[in-house]
Amino acid sequence: MERVVNIFWLGVKELRSLRSDTVLVVFVVYAFTLAIYTQAKGTSSEVYNASIGFVDEDGSALSRKIVEAFYPPRFQRPAMIKSGEVDDAMDAGRFMFVVEIPPLYEHDLRAGRKAEVLVNIDATAMLQASIGASYIQNILSDQVSEFLSRADAGFQAPAKLVIRKAFNPNGDTSWFNSIVALVNQVTLLTTVLTGAALIREREHGTIEHLLVMPLSAFEIAVAKVWSNALVILVAVAASMVLVVRGVLQVPIAGSPWLFMAGVVLYLFFATALGVFLGTIARTMAQFALLIILILIVLQLLSGGQTPVESQPIWLQRLTFFLPSRHFVSFSQAILFRGAGIEAVWPNFAMVALVGTAFFAYSLKRFRRSISLSR
Repeated sequence: MERVVNIFWLGVKELRSLRSDTVLVVFVVYAFTLAIYTQAKGTSSEVYNASIGFVDEDGSALSRKIVEAFYPPRFQRPAMIKSGEVDDAMDAGRFMFVVEIPPLYEHDLRAGRKAEVLVNIDATAMLQASIGASYIQNILSDQVSEFLSRADAGFQAPAKLVIRKAFNPNGDTSWFNSIVALVNQVTLLTTVLTGAALIREREHGTIEHLLVMPLSAFEIAVAKVWSNALVILVAVAASMVLVVRGVLQVPIAGSPWLFMAGVVLYLFFATALGVFLGTIARTMAQFALLIILILIVLQLLSGGQTPVESQPIWLQRLTFFLPSRHFVSFSQAILFRGAGIEAVWPNFAMVALVGTAFFAYSLKRFRRSISLSR
């Protein structure tokens, strides 16, 4: 019982110390509010408000129908230009796309002859250009097929492609980006807060005060773990309610309570990582360099930025032992696909197993660092 009381009051001391550190408090608030909103809305892999121009040398009903099919929010209102203006307009960056419809386009299609439409693309915006080209191709195909089916009752499209997008019908990247940002901030902030707490004790000389008290390394480490994990847990819950669901309007398909239970498990690993880095680094500058070296790798290999399946096979086998990969996996499964515990328990078990093993190792290093300080 005395050990539990010691852990509790040591944790309260950590919370008071964090409250007095204005920079860290502001950093935590920013990371779970504005940073998540900026990442969700500031970057997008979909075409939005793309500038497009048309060279209509046909002047037919079909060409006018094609021009009218491009409208906000995917594209700006089409601008009509002349053929001789295309190169200058593209060089000046006025348009991302310019569609040129040749003369007798509708006439050739009605006669069953092959007709071509030229699409000029500014490929300096590579991702938008690639996706936008697919949008333009689909819109052109749909408009031509619809027009010819009305003009010729015998017209039959060679194939009809039916697409159903599960879990995100409109393909809104802000839904995905907001959850990925939240997951990344959990890893970053938990590690930073825990590691910074250890280094702050060493730099301020308060670690010597703890060493002369009848406290064990286990009590000191666990106090830092529960106090910093509590801060992150509260921040995650507030961010889910206020930012993800409130401001960004991201629908949550699964149980928020199951997700929070998974966050608790993952915090056990992330705080242990912070303790581990705190025993290696001697100053905050060294700690910051270690954060850059390790956390960026964890985020890149977790499957949040790119699918795990796109990684080499040998790397996939290695990342299987990374809790961050399982954290991203069960977060997406619960929040997007509405998965229950029966679907995500293997991820939960792996996070708990690796987190426990890593915490034991970090505690061993922490004991050793304290013994050297005595």
